Amino acid sequence: MKHFLKLTDYSTEEIIAFLDLADRLKAEQKQGVAHPVLAGKTLGMIFQKSSTRTRVSFEVGMSQLGGHALFLSGRDLQLGRGEPIKDTARVLSRYVDGIMIRTFAQQDVEDLAKYGSVPVINGLTDYAHPCQVLADLMTIREHKGKLAGLKLCFVGAGNNMANSLIAGCVKVGMNISVACPKGYEPDAKLVAWGMESGLLIVGQDVLEAAGDADILYTDVWASMGEEAEAEERAKAFQNYQVNGAVMAAAKPDAMVLHCLPAHRGEEITDDVFEAHAADIFDEAENRLHAQKAIMVKLLK
Repeated sequence: MKHFLKLTDYSTEEIIAFLDLADRLKAEQKQGVAHPVLAGKTLGMIFQKSSTRTRVSFEVGMSQLGGHALFLSGRDLQLGRGEPIKDTARVLSRYVDGIMIRTFAQQDVEDLAKYGSVPVINGLTDYAHPCQVLADLMTIREHKGKLAGLKLCFVGAGNNMANSLIAGCVKVGMNISVACPKGYEPDAKLVAWGMESGLLIVGQDVLEAAGDADILYTDVWASMGEEAEAEERAKAFQNYQVNGAVMAAAKPDAMVLHCLPAHRGEEITDDVFEAHAADIFDEAENRLHAQKAIMVKLLK
């Protein structure tokens, strides 16, 4: 049984296979070709963090695949009243064919997979956001025609997005530079792993990191659960913005991606966002297609 917990669990060939399937499912949908390959299947969706794109894309995706998605908030489950995650895993495994969870601790996702008996999909943790990065890679390949050899520059906090972008880029042979303030670096073990490939650079100079980049990527300065640090982070990140100067350092045809929601005027200027809105909303749409590919691979 295979889970989708983090991209480092997968080989290059497996990641490309996800992308190829996502492309096919997207093309079929655009052509009006139905693909109810998960008819009769149910996906239990646990949300301990709120969501727009994750909830809607998984629910719609499961419906398009002929299955059913069951929304379970933290308030709806005994998890919110102290039931151990391992017990929840064993109970839900008796009812559903797969579990998607959007939560805080990566260990909760790992424990769901360890103690459950159905595939588990990581919809987001504080450590990783693999579904988003699979959609990002899909979008980059659509626009650039390839992945290997390209350079992606991430500007911002070394958070779950930075971690998963490092994993995804290295796995598919992309160069990645991460620019972040001191003290806000990505996961140290993941950085060491990425450095071994020769494809990763982590530093504090935004313009240097953005030099000759094919893709510029950013995220909010304070993620969910970090709201109390918003003022402190605003000071630390005031020079870590994707703006005209950063665009000028990148390649003339550089695309801009953002996992959304965006705080315009903070991590990205409004003019840069609007100039690249087509890229960003293609990226948002591709969450649907990439996650359908994950569900087909794991649940079929």
